[in-house]
Amino acid sequence: IVVKKLYDHPYAYIFQHPDGRVVFAIPFEEEFTLIGTTDHDYHGDTDTVAIDAEEISYLCELTSRYFRKMIVPADVVWSYSGVRPLVEDDASDAAAVTRDYRFELEHDGAPMLSVFGGKITTFRKLAEEAVDMVAPALSNRHGRWTVDACLPGGDLFGPRPANRAVLEFDQYVQHQQQTYPWLPPKLVTRYARAYGTRIGMLLAGRVCIGDMGQEIAPGLFAAEVIYLIRHEWAADARDILWRRSKLGLHLAPDTEQKLNSWIAAHRAERPHARSAVADK
Repeated sequence: IVVKKLYDHPYAYIFQHPDGRVVFAIPFEEEFTLIGTTDHDYHGDTDTVAIDAEEISYLCELTSRYFRKMIVPADVVWSYSGVRPLVEDDASDAAAVTRDYRFELEHDGAPMLSVFGGKITTFRKLAEEAVDMVAPALSNRHGRWTVDACLPGGDLFGPRPANRAVLEFDQYVQHQQQTYPWLPPKLVTRYARAYGTRIGMLLAGRVCIGDMGQEIAPGLFAAEVIYLIRHEWAADARDILWRRSKLGLHLAPDTEQKLNSWIAAHRAERPHARSAVADK
């Protein structure tokens, strides 16, 4: 769940609840605090999974044990849920099930690799091992390389992952603000956090605020929407406001409708363009 921020410093809390669960409170999107999580078995449609009232109440009550400010369900401004497969290990409850992953490679007919379990914090390691297992069947003899590769936009201080990208991030932001003095500093900071070095792709050829195109919503310019559609596969307003960013937390409820209308209008202007929108 997400509530208005409960404290002003940039650090996270980990709480050990009496029932044995570990719960986090994490600064989120500058103005909010992210609280979670809960674990329940789920057997429904994965396209409609959502947190229920009991889970919301549980997290609110738990948080209120540790903070001076009491949290009630009405304070929740947004929530999200997900479904993840876990490896069956006869644990007594979902929270106790291992988050490790397991592979099964079958050679009856064409090779087929099944992956069970795993979590986002180990996804690169999982993927590396999976590719190692299927590479022989594809005659791929290249060695591992992703461990030494930055994610797109993450090469702030060179092509290899470096602690400087975290420890010196504020200096990187200041440099970007100096590079693009015609943009509001707060907007440059958001771009740097969201896109890293790809801020150069987003702002290429633009030298003034007028080059950013229409301001569809406060702080959301056409240039960013175009970038997300062309380079990050955004297809509609929900992709842009919630999946590629969390701008939906900061903007008016009618922004989604306005943004979808804007995208539709530009698709109509360039029906055969891959990006579905004009460049400026």
